[in-house]
Amino acid sequence: MTDSTYSDFPVERLIARRRPNENRTAVAASRSPTRPKADLAKYRWRPLAKLLSLTFSSAIVAALWIGWSGRNDSVLTPESGLGYWLGIAGSTLMLLVLVYPLRKRMPSLRAIGTVPFWFRAHMVLGICGCVLVLWHANFALGAINSNVALITMLVVTTSGIFGWYLYSQVHVGLHGHKTVVQEILADVEMLKGFIGANPPVAHRLLKQMNEFARLGTAAPKGIFAGLVFMLLISWRGTVVRMQLIADARKVIALEGRRRGWSRRIQREQLASVADLVTLHVAAVRKAATFAFYERLFRLWHIFHVPLFILLVIVAIIHVFAAHFF
Repeated sequence: MTDSTYSDFPVERLIARRRPNENRTAVAASRSPTRPKADLAKYRWRPLAKLLSLTFSSAIVAALWIGWSGRNDSVLTPESGLGYWLGIAGSTLMLLVLVYPLRKRMPSLRAIGTVPFWFRAHMVLGICGCVLVLWHANFALGAINSNVALITMLVVTTSGIFGWYLYSQVHVGLHGHKTVVQEILADVEMLKGFIGANPPVAHRLLKQMNEFARLGTAAPKGIFAGLVFMLLISWRGTVVRMQLIADARKVIALEGRRRGWSRRIQREQLASVADLVTLHVAAVRKAATFAFYERLFRLWHIFHVPLFILLVIVAIIHVFAAHFF
């Protein structure tokens, strides 16, 4: 399994599959399903969402490439004709992105759509507005006020794309991976049943897993320190996983000889421990990573909002100067 699948894999299903048949009923009855039907329905739409995202991204790249490659032969001018109206349309789309923060803060506007819908519209309108304004400017610089407006718009759009990436990591990944960490930590006690009756070694396995989990939730607050911490948690996770699986292999071999287990049963027992340890380590890594993304997203938001306000002011000045001077 890759890291991307760890957050979506129910731990009790993995354990029930690996454990002997007589334990499956008890495992299934001991816990409720990890994902409600509503959440599962959300995952069914992921392929379509990815296809739409890829199609939109391809269309934007094509529009930028066509506009840039034909800028010297274009008959568009910002002052009149189609070029002028492209500027009006682009500016209107950029203003419509304000509906998202209004909808988010005003529950009375729920009739116009959900907050997730307007968040996606916020991104689409901002990018499309930026492309239209670039076509309006014919991908070239002009007067000073036009250049300031264009550069400010490009900075805000770039910031918005970066913010969208952080938002997707925090609001899609963070909740899910935190849930997995809690589930796996609750299932750590099942290791005792896997490794047999060797309390000192069982205790050591549980202690190392819990210590690693605590390390993953103790991320530093600084951005640079957070980057270093992510590298540290990745390296530490690899070491912990190797140590735990090596210890479990020894204990299962000893227990297998004591109980007369066949090699197949020993392999199944070791595979169960290895899967649980791998899930545990990967989930802790992801939780630490997304904690860093959450902190970075908060910092980004502090800068993005003033930048957008500056863009609105600069755009108003640009429109005023273009029509009256």
